[in-house]
Amino acid sequence: MPVPEHITAAHDRILSELDIQPEPFALCALEGMCSLGLGRVPGATLHYVLSGEGHLSLQDHAAILLAPGRMVLVPSCARHSLSHNGTGATGLPECRPAGLDLEEHVARGEGEGTMVVLCARLNLGLRGTHGLIDLMRAPLTLDLTTTPGAARAMETLMSEVTQERPGGRAMVRVLLLQCVIEMLRGRLEAGDPAVLWLGALADPGLWRALCAMLEDPGAPHALESLAEAAGMSRSRFAERFQATYGQGPMGFLRALRLARAAQLLVDQRVPVKRVAQMVGFASRSAFTRAFVEAWGQSPRAFRLGQDR
Repeated sequence: MPVPEHITAAHDRILSELDIQPEPFALCALEGMCSLGLGRVPGATLHYVLSGEGHLSLQDHAAILLAPGRMVLVPSCARHSLSHNGTGATGLPECRPAGLDLEEHVARGEGEGTMVVLCARLNLGLRGTHGLIDLMRAPLTLDLTTTPGAARAMETLMSEVTQERPGGRAMVRVLLLQCVIEMLRGRLEAGDPAVLWLGALADPGLWRALCAMLEDPGAPHALESLAEAAGMSRSRFAERFQATYGQGPMGFLRALRLARAAQLLVDQRVPVKRVAQMVGFASRSAFTRAFVEAWGQSPRAFRLGQDR
């Protein structure tokens, strides 16, 4: 069934405004039959399988099969792990960084073969608005063996990360954006519920409320002020928001604040009390309780763990 023209136009507008900022890459190698836990990190995580077969385990979701050419985008703050089935090629590929700060993480187990996965943390937003990736709740996948355009982009990207040339980081950003757009537009065309959050950005009312939260999650937002920004009554706004994002606006705001707090703890060396204030908590103790509930550890322990 063809997608209506006005919906296609709205999707095109949204995708044309996407902006992506990749963090330093890592090369994850799983030698033999083993698993590599990746914990929970602020920002979404992109995995691209270079060799080997296995699966990605993700909290509250079915396991995702991994094979060469498979790309997976994991939601922000989602605890996950990579597992290798112990077969396939051996040794690491000739993928060595030249100025892109690529790290290596190696896990070892019994059996032969090595699964190698290129990983990166991503921040995805619309131009002028940050934190859009925090709206994603389900993982997205793309099989590059059946997507020639994205496959060519990743082939070029691999060339960029193995040599040092002017503009390397800019090229990586553009090539990754091409792959993410390919991933998203296929889901939008299929009406996949996993990307309802993206399609809903075409709703002017919800978008105004979302912008208010994304631009400054620490502001004293209330249901009344967000409904006013959306141009709706409180009940209508809460109903529309729940139907679109699977949770109420205030619950969503709380999750957004805690995701932003995790990012601040990693990226900025400001005191925990100041982080609490920046994301809208009245006291450090209230912030700590909420953070422990969301992340399973205190803000201080989280920061120390990320520094290792």
